[in-house]
Amino acid sequence: MPQEVRAQVEDIPGEEYWPENYHCFHKQAVKKGYSGVAIFTKKEPETVSDSLGAEEFDQEGRYIECTYQDLIIASAYFPSGSSGDARQEAKYRFLDFFEKKLVEYNKKKTAFVFCGDINIVHKEIDIKNWKSNQKNSGCLPEERAWLDKIFEEHGCTDAFRSINKDADEYTWWSNRGNAYNNNVGWRIDYQIYNKFFTKTPLRASVYKVERFSDHAPLIVEYE
Repeated sequence: MPQEVRAQVEDIPGEEYWPENYHCFHKQAVKKGYSGVAIFTKKEPETVSDSLGAEEFDQEGRYIECTYQDLIIASAYFPSGSSGDARQEAKYRFLDFFEKKLVEYNKKKTAFVFCGDINIVHKEIDIKNWKSNQKNSGCLPEERAWLDKIFEEHGCTDAFRSINKDADEYTWWSNRGNAYNNNVGWRIDYQIYNKFFTKTPLRASVYKVERFSDHAPLIVEYE
């Protein structure tokens, strides 16, 4: 489930973007070279939706979900607020819209898993430089409180942290200051499921054998 694809569908005709034996679904941004999410799945879904229900974020290509008989799974790319106050306010609006979706699926007792770049660290264990980032987007108390709320009030679970308690397990590194080689990172990529999802995570890891971008894939295997 890639996020920040940053490509229009017509720009990615290669087989690597449409792997054999997978059903491939892309949600692109209206603005070329910006944002975008995708889902590659071996099992064909019953339906696919690429709308979060908020036009400003739907135009940015930030959400796509596949519905199966007993499960909805989504690929999500939360906004970053690091470029300034306007984008931080947009990020908070996105969190509000996304929380409504979580509440909706809980009311329907629908099993729901969302995966992707949340652009928020949760705890001190999830970031190398905790104290120095308290005033920076992605580590703000208000953002982390949103994660607390969905875990504590809405019954969601951070699949990775439910079984992997190791420190220094990050999924994103700045391109500045040799951050990757020094492992000065942030864990801002998640797989999060609600209380109606019944599969148990068995193994969780960050894939670093190859480097694809400033993010590393987060891998979770379920029973």
